[in-house]
Amino acid sequence: MKNKIPAWLIFSVLSMFMNGIWGALIEIPEKRLSPAFPTTLGFIIWTLTFIPCALYLLYRVNWKIEYSAKSILNGLLVGISGAFGQFMLFTALQLGPAYIIFPIVSVYPVITILLSVFILKERTHIIASVGIGVSLIAILLLSMQPAGGNGIQGYLWLWLSIIAFIMWGFQGFYFKVSLKSMHPESIGFYMMISNLFFIPWALYLTDFSQPINWRTGLTLSILIQFLNSIGALLGVFAVRHGKAIVVIPIACLAPVITTVLSLIIYARMPYYLNGIGIVTAMVAMFMITYGELFNEQLKKTVTD
Repeated sequence: MKNKIPAWLIFSVLSMFMNGIWGALIEIPEKRLSPAFPTTLGFIIWTLTFIPCALYLLYRVNWKIEYSAKSILNGLLVGISGAFGQFMLFTALQLGPAYIIFPIVSVYPVITILLSVFILKERTHIIASVGIGVSLIAILLLSMQPAGGNGIQGYLWLWLSIIAFIMWGFQGFYFKVSLKSMHPESIGFYMMISNLFFIPWALYLTDFSQPINWRTGLTLSILIQFLNSIGALLGVFAVRHGKAIVVIPIACLAPVITTVLSLIIYARMPYYLNGIGIVTAMVAMFMITYGELFNEQLKKTVTD
């Protein structure tokens, strides 16, 4: 009898590919269509595609939502920080390329680790500590542009990317804190609610005086944004069926897929310092992730 492929592995790999492909395609509606479909509207589509996935998670637990004051506060803090970071990411992609922005944002666990160390007084593995320093070098290299600008205007995209990096890092920290007293399905529900808060802002920033590609752009955007929403849903299933200690390293490959596909799709060679920065960011990401996993395994061994 042949061994079956574990469910957690299938969910993990599918989630990784969906999130990685989503990151590479997210620019297309605005930068490859004429007329374009604004990124601000793409963000709204993302919030709407998240709804059926969050509701499906609740359906699987018989619609049990934790609604104490503490649960609502925790859920909204996780949701608002994540949604704000996502909004900053969408806005950054209007100004800069995904192959640079995603490596910057992908090292957000730096913030999660630092907050855990200083607030929760947790210890971190030496590998993760070195990875934090490497990630700062990567961000510096990714921010550098040649004299001609390489088609990138200004540095607003960088600051928006850093805000997304900080917000996602805080979300990761507070998600960990909230899981001590809440179920992930309830947190997902409050994340869905939080996403909706940003729709008026996205509408306000949309220039409706310009032509908008409603037919092709809307359809394409729905398909692209569903990749991320379903990827998140599959990520939850992966953790449910397996262990975070083996699921997380697989998920961390998503930005690598995004970067490689973005370079292929847009047929661009990055500035050589940016290229070094991309590789450095990936190294930092693996160091931070595996360092934390080693740390968790060590704590488990000591406890046992």
